[in-house]
Order: sequence, then C-alpha cells, then structure tokens
Amino acid sequence: MLAQLLWPIALTLAGYAIYHTSYFIYREWASPLRFVEGPPSASLLLGNLSEMVTAAKMSGWQKQFGKTFRFRGLFSMSQLQTADIKALNHIFANPEIYRKPFNNVVMQRLHGEGLLSVELGAHTQQRRLLNPAFGTAQIRLLTEIFVEKSIQLRNIWAKQVDATTSADGVQIDVSSWLRRVALDIIGEAGFNHHFNSLDEDGKPDELDEAFTELFHSPKAQHAFAAVTAQARFPILRLLPIPGASVIDNASASMHAAGERIVSNSLAVLEASEEGGKSLGAKRDLLSVLLKANVSPGVLEHQRLTESEMVAQIPTFLAAGHETSSSAVTWALHALSLSPLVQSKLREELLGLNTENPSMEELNSLPYLENIVRETLRVHSPIPSIQRQAVQDDVLPLSTPYIGKDGTEHESLPIPKGQLVDIPILAVNTDKDIWGEDAELFRPERWENIPTAANSVPGIWSHLLTFFAGPHHCIGFRFSLVEIKALLFVLLRSFEFVPAVPDKDIMPTALGLRRPLVKGQDGASRLPLLVKLYQSEHED
Repeated sequence: MLAQLLWPIALTLAGYAIYHTSYFIYREWASPLRFVEGPPSASLLLGNLSEMVTAAKMSGWQKQFGKTFRFRGLFSMSQLQTADIKALNHIFANPEIYRKPFNNVVMQRLHGEGLLSVELGAHTQQRRLLNPAFGTAQIRLLTEIFVEKSIQLRNIWAKQVDATTSADGVQIDVSSWLRRVALDIIGEAGFNHHFNSLDEDGKPDELDEAFTELFHSPKAQHAFAAVTAQARFPILRLLPIPGASVIDNASASMHAAGERIVSNSLAVLEASEEGGKSLGAKRDLLSVLLKANVSPGVLEHQRLTESEMVAQIPTFLAAGHETSSSAVTWALHALSLSPLVQSKLREELLGLNTENPSMEELNSLPYLENIVRETLRVHSPIPSIQRQAVQDDVLPLSTPYIGKDGTEHESLPIPKGQLVDIPILAVNTDKDIWGEDAELFRPERWENIPTAANSVPGIWSHLLTFFAGPHHCIGFRFSLVEIKALLFVLLRSFEFVPAVPDKDIMPTALGLRRPLVKGQDGASRLPLLVKLYQSEHED
C-alpha cells in the first residue's frame, strides 16, 4: 500500500525536476543576454555567491568583464549584475518592473506582511504610516536611549579591563557585545520591550532566543538555504527539508511575542478616553506607529491591520539590529588598524564637553561623520540586493557593453523573470568613482568628495549603503545616530588594538557582511585588545 502511494509521488517529483531543469537550460540557451560574459561558476549549489563578499574580487571582475556581467547565483542560475550608474537609476525609477525576487517569499515567511516584505500599494501605505516614527524629531527623542545603552556597554567593558593585570588590555569579542547592545536599543527604542541582554543577571528573553536561533545558531545558514530552495521550487514545500523548521519555529515565536506587545499597546490606547494621547509620552517607534494609525487624517481602508502591525516587530528586529551592530564592529576593526585615525577621532570626541550628547551634538562632529561615512562605504553591512524583472524591459547603459563578438551595446534587453544583482559594495568601492585607493579605509577622502560620486543614486551621502528609490532604508537616520552614539561613548573611554592579524579577519560568505576569524568555526566574531584610554597628561 505504501509503495503504491510513494511511486506516484516520486514520479511527480521527478517530472517536476526534469521540467524545471529543462526550462532553466532553455532559458539559458535562448536568453537575449547570452552574449554577456562573466566569471566561471565556483560551485554547483552556490555559483559565485561566496566569492562576492570582498571588494577586491568584485573589482577584479569589473576590470575583466566591465561594470555589467553575468554570474552564477543559487543553484548556478545565471544572473545579471550591473554597477552601471545609468542602469541603476533606471532600476530604481521603475519599481513596478523591478521587484523583489523569489527570495522575498523567505522574508514573508519570516516577517509576515511587514515593510521589508510588501510591495507597490501595500508598501506605500505602510511607509506613509511609518514615516513619522523615523523622522528627525523622533530620532532626536531616541538619542537618549542610544547613549544610555552605550554607557551601559562601556561600564561592562571597563569592569573587564579593570579585572586584568595585562598592560595590553583584555581581549574582547566586540562583535557579540555590539549585537547585544543593538538588540537592547532596538527593543526599547523600537517597541518599548526590554531584552536586558546587557544585564549580568538578565533572564533569557523569548524574543531574544528566537532571534538568536534564527541568525546566530550553527543551524541558521542551513535553515536559510532550505527555505530559499523552497521559495525557488515551491514543490519542495511539500517535503520536510531539514532546517526549514528552524525558520518556522523562530518566526512563530517572534510573532507570538509581537502579538503580545502590540496587544498591550492597543489596550492602553483603547482604555484611554483621550485615544492616541495615551501613547504620547512613549518614545518607541511602535507607539508612534499606533498613534499614526488611529489618526483622524487616516481613512479606515488606509490603516494597518493588527497582523500588519505585529509584522513590524520582526521587521524592526531584522533591519535595526544586525546592520547597526555590524557597522560598528567594522568601524572598530578599521580604527584598530589605524592608530592615528583612532587618536584623531578620540581627540574630537573628547572636545565635546558632555557624556550625554544630543543628536545635534553628535551630528556636529565632522570627523565622526567622516568615520561613519567611510565605514559604511568600505564595509557596507549588506553587500548586494536583487531585483527581478516582472516584464520585458530595456536597460540603458552609460558605458556601452562590448559583446563577445565585439558588438557594442548601448542598452541590454531584459527578459521577463531576469534576476538583476545590484552590487552595493562594488559601487561604494568603484575606483572610477572614488579613485585608485577606493578599497582602502581613508576617512579624509570625505573632505574632498570626488565629483563622480554625485552620480551615485543613493539616499544618503553618495553611497548605496541605504539603497535608493521608494524602497530605500526608512531607518537610516536611526542607524546613523545609533552608530555615532556607540562610537562616541566607546572611543572616549577605550583604545582598540588588533588581537589577531588583519589577514585573518574576513567577511562572512553569505548574507549580512560580518567579520569572522579565518580558520575558526565560521561564527561571526571580532576579537580586539581593549584597554582604558589615558591621556598623556594623566599620571
């Protein structure tokens, strides 16, 4: 009886596999982009993806193939990458044609219908309601939280330094601690939730455990590979693929916790005779969103449902936690390798006569601004993003493409379904824009910004780090002030020195760009020697 059931299933799967394999082979053979060259595939499963995390590799490919070339992505599927500025502007200007690809199904599975997952009208609706929460006035109020948490981390590290007898300081994995402080910041500033991840006697938090399991457990990378495969080949969702349950379990935990958080805030709102004024004293982003959602100026059909509001919590966590902590980690790495730059920055920070700076005071420090810009240029936490054409299109080029036969193409035909990779890191370190030292960390370059940088279509500071167009990062102001607050507090108190050779620090292979130590277990970490700063005037 069992055999009678299994045979039809096996034949169906085999037929499905043969059909899709044939389809992909046909698309490759018939593609109007087949004349576009690119690097050979390094892996049948991952293609060239694991090679695309270093600026040097991307620079080498651009030198060999030009700013537009084809490479192999997941399952060795052919994808188009372009760092051509005219092409990028075209993509950003036509979001109805170039949409998030199949892996957006993974985002929806993880976050629900949050801002990172929705498109077109739903995206516009959510963004309109979320904009007040991420405006300058709101970030000004949240700066106090950024500084308070930074000081809490400083005090923890100071205790560790005091406990050592070594003149070189104490070795600290700054990466793990920065993830903790960023989690506390987004919890309190994002939705008035206290993770207490910096507290010595803090109990494990359900939301924290779910997030850690999702992004930092040994099973995390396999889990994302599994659900990405299911997104690309829907029939695989019928199979119990190992690792996929990690995503579903973590997502369920995050949404359950999110429902309680939203429910509590809504209860406060509904119990008050003054409506939205009951949340007025709260600084967190969720409270601002809830107030905006019940505003008389918002029509009933424009308001977010409770499930859409719940979906913003894992969205806040994913977008506001990992990226900021990664950026500060890379900044400390770069500063540890540049003692003179570190000293120059510290001198500026100590010149501000306060331990609790306001947003305006942080933004008034020019060298701190240059450090943050240069960190986010050279060490963009997200190295690339993808878009998929939902209809045939023509992609204009500022630099004509020379085909294998020597033919010059001033534009490229884009067939429906074509995946296009937007190489954020490659654009940020393009030598044609930033000069021959584009891959080097040199904050002084921002004192004289190259004219070519004006053509980069980013939302902030001539960079693609926060993306561009209607899907640019809504929380970029939040992230920038948070990064500045952490650097302000930590650099005034500590000196940072490399604990391992620079050649042994490398970026993670896939996903968010985090540092790891070569030859270890592949987990993200950055060990640094940390010692208390003493000015030359101190005894």
